[in-house]
Amino acid sequence: MNNINLLKENLKFSYSPYSHFKVSAVLVTKSGKVYTGVNIENASYGGTICAERVAIFKAVSEGEKEFEKIYLYVEDKQGKHPIVPPCGICRQVMSEFSMDMEVIMLGDNDKIEKSTVKELLPHSFDNKYLD
Repeated sequence: MNNINLLKENLKFSYSPYSHFKVSAVLVTKSGKVYTGVNIENASYGGTICAERVAIFKAVSEGEKEFEKIYLYVEDKQGKHPIVPPCGICRQVMSEFSMDMEVIMLGDNDKIEKSTVKELLPHSFDNKYLD
């Protein structure tokens, strides 16, 4: 199964009973491993986590820290938002591991938009500010 098909198939695991905003992510590491993620909501909204971070945290928890690309897909049955970029928190988490990681955003109409973390978050907070 290619990454786009996996991205769409994975969407069924989204737990989004409050917003009904389903998001799927597929992360590809530089070693070629693939990790999936979906958004997981919670009645206490602060307990919610985005699909991108689920995939990244799964990878990191298994020792992977070098990422090549991440695919994102948001189900948009109303056609209002053909492409949805990652939120600010997810952009910051991505920047922790690779400013050059490719971010591939897929819309319901199969429109694809590509970017990099650096383009999406040109002024990230990083460890140079912790010295």
